[in-house]
Amino acid sequence: MDTLIRDARIIDGSGAPWFRADLRISGGRIAAVGPHLSDDGATVVNAGDRYLAPGFIDAHCHDDLITLREPQRLEKIMQGVTTVVVGNCSFSLYPVAAGSRRLLAEHFGALLGATADDEVFADLDGYRNALEGRGAALNVVSLVGHAALRLAVMGFEQRAATTEERQAMQRLLAGQLEQGAAGLSLGLVYPPSAHADQAELVALAETVRDHGKLLTAHIRSYEGGLIASTEEFLSILRSAGTAGLLSHLQSAGRPNWGNVPKVIERLETARSEGLDVSFDMYPYPAGSTYLLQLLPPEALAGGHAALVERLADAAYRDDLRRWIEEGGSDPHRQSKVSLIGWENVRLSAIGTAALKHLEGQSLADSAASEGSTPFDLLVRLIVEDQGQTGIVLFQLDEGDLHAACTHRLHLACSDGLPRIGTRPHPRGFGSFARFAGRLVRDGWFPIEDAVRRMTSAPAQRFNLTDRGVIRQGLVADLTLFDAAIDDPATFDDPVRIATGVNHVFVAGEAVVADGQPTGSLPGKIIP
Repeated sequence: MDTLIRDARIIDGSGAPWFRADLRISGGRIAAVGPHLSDDGATVVNAGDRYLAPGFIDAHCHDDLITLREPQRLEKIMQGVTTVVVGNCSFSLYPVAAGSRRLLAEHFGALLGATADDEVFADLDGYRNALEGRGAALNVVSLVGHAALRLAVMGFEQRAATTEERQAMQRLLAGQLEQGAAGLSLGLVYPPSAHADQAELVALAETVRDHGKLLTAHIRSYEGGLIASTEEFLSILRSAGTAGLLSHLQSAGRPNWGNVPKVIERLETARSEGLDVSFDMYPYPAGSTYLLQLLPPEALAGGHAALVERLADAAYRDDLRRWIEEGGSDPHRQSKVSLIGWENVRLSAIGTAALKHLEGQSLADSAASEGSTPFDLLVRLIVEDQGQTGIVLFQLDEGDLHAACTHRLHLACSDGLPRIGTRPHPRGFGSFARFAGRLVRDGWFPIEDAVRRMTSAPAQRFNLTDRGVIRQGLVADLTLFDAAIDDPATFDDPVRIATGVNHVFVAGEAVVADGQPTGSLPGKIIP
């Protein structure tokens, strides 16, 4: 059955001004756009005074596992999101080799909670078969996580790869790219990705280039080393001739505020020299990660079991406490706690029942309620929660955030870390409603530019040639929403569903109709 959306204010995704027209969906694609189209037996949706836009694309998130477990993805489709990009920051659920399955499940579980061995896969095809076999309300674009390559070839070893190991990683990466992965993601603060040297990173980037795909990077530092880390990423792109996306551009910690415009200037200079690079960022002044990010990367050498063994040594704990609370001597390698304080680290996701009551509290307040010091509570969480505790970090400047989110190279994203039954950062529930709603109303950008950042810009970046704009013949991933679209989720009440989205279509099939989810699961892994 065809669908006709009548008298919508169409925002086509290009950034051009909206215009009034009808739109007809037939066979999963946009069949016609124009005034006064005949309904000719189609189901009619009266748009009223709502906007009709391409379906929103989350350019950076960590929805790999939650999409397997909760295929309907209510919090995303109710924001108008029709496609998510997963596998970011070196974390993907594939590939595995003999002996690396448990290692990858442990690595992924540190960020997203306990992950079973059968929730990681030999390759992208295995992940695709599992996801599409269960069904999904939205589409998935998947990057290959650098960590999975390293774990398959080297395990958790804290050293540079040999030539043979680099070549083995390149072969494994090439196989995933040939199966349809969109590119490679680096996570250069997350071991084992953090242990890679320039030779390894350039070699892998060359494989990405040879397949016409994208290199993304959570760079080595967003604190004092932000500019140097940006230059490292740009040098990899230059050496390999690869297109790149710098993940969640920000400058963390008050002493480092104001550096985002400096990084943007460097990105613009690189583009003027012929380098194809852009960045993504979410619209909140706080970030989120796992508890182990409060430690220096070398503390994670050998994996979680090795860390717990070292923590049993009193001298090691004293040295670690001193670095975390006071910071080290290297201005490019700063402790997050030394920059923002324990009071700005909020516990968001705890797996162990004995400590779950602490979710939603700062580490400072949690420690006081437990009769502990913040550091000792951190150690307890590492041991008892198996390194799988999620945190929210209040560390960013609104001026930097505005500079990033309003720049022409910016792509909209959520960077959400979804875990069932926890108190996550609200960005997973509100980012796209915030971009299209309150930031437009606050004058950050016109509605047409907000939509461009969520549609055609990420579609171009990830080579999604059949969606991202409203054009006859393209896939009918579409969102119909009110100008009053809003994001009620807050840091204290983070799992509230966005309001103002009326209809959402994925490949022409309604996954939201009249403001309610339909239960349809037409999504797939693309390309």
